[in-house]
Amino acid sequence: MTIEIDGTGPDRTLNGRLTLWLYRVAALALFGLGLFYWVRLVGIYGGSLWRFDLMPTQWKTAAAALAVLCPVAGVGLWMAVSWGVVVWVIVALVEAGIACGFGAEAQMNGVIAIAHGLGLLVFAGLRLNAWLGGRRAVKV
Repeated sequence: MTIEIDGTGPDRTLNGRLTLWLYRVAALALFGLGLFYWVRLVGIYGGSLWRFDLMPTQWKTAAAALAVLCPVAGVGLWMAVSWGVVVWVIVALVEAGIACGFGAEAQMNGVIAIAHGLGLLVFAGLRLNAWLGGRRAVKV
């Protein structure tokens, strides 16, 4: 049994291709971010919060959660499945919470949260464009 692709799927439009590229770039970034959190957890990181047993409790919780959620979101985005975006939004909200709640300890997390926000804003724009394009096609 073979599966034939007719070439008319949503990924054949410019919007679909751009969305797929956004997913792939965000997935690679999330894999890297997950690797960063794992490096922190195992003690290779040379910063002030460099080892899991020396971290405050709030950092332990956040680092452990993000070390798991970032690669999961990356896998979901790479496969272009809907739950990948949901997990990405959760990661972005956790990063934003860290940036707002932990103050000076989380300077890098503020930059990461802004990057998540920009990526999600581009994603929302692409989805809005696809929705409006679908509405125009139905009216014609």
